Amino acid sequence: MKKQVIEYAGVPVGIVVPDEDRLKFIAVKYHVHDLDEQRFRSTDEVKLAIRDLLSRQQAKPIHV
Repeated sequence: MKKQVIEYAGVPVGIVVPDEDRLKFIAVKYHVHDLDEQRFRSTDEVKLAIRDLLSRQQAKPIHV
């Protein structure tokens, strides 16, 4: 496997590259930067992590 673009809601947010027996996620969008350089077993696992991360970010209260 070569590098593969990862999209979320139709927007490219990063790539995965092979890293030993895992896939290393390289974030290209700021809102997924917390996942940068983490390793995953599959692209589906990456997408789940992105969904979970973004849902937690949206759930945070905004103080004005």
